[in-house]
Amino acid sequence: MPNIHVVPSADGWAVEHAGGGSRKNYPTQEEAIRAGTEQAKREKVELLIHGRDGQIRERNSFGNDPRDIPG
Repeated sequence: MPNIHVVPSADGWAVEHAGGGSRKNYPTQEEAIRAGTEQAKREKVELLIHGRDGQIRERNSFGNDPRDIPG
């Protein structure tokens, strides 16, 4: 299952799966992050939040965390 990204869009912010597929637009980044977080938790994938410049500014893992760090 591909990771989920919150990215800037022409009319606000969008939540999309990596590599294409579904995409849903939201008027604010806060709404997009909330929706993306719920979706990432359901699908047990990573959520990547991008800034207006397109650069990743935050990542949250809700499932198969590849790192082997206890705790």
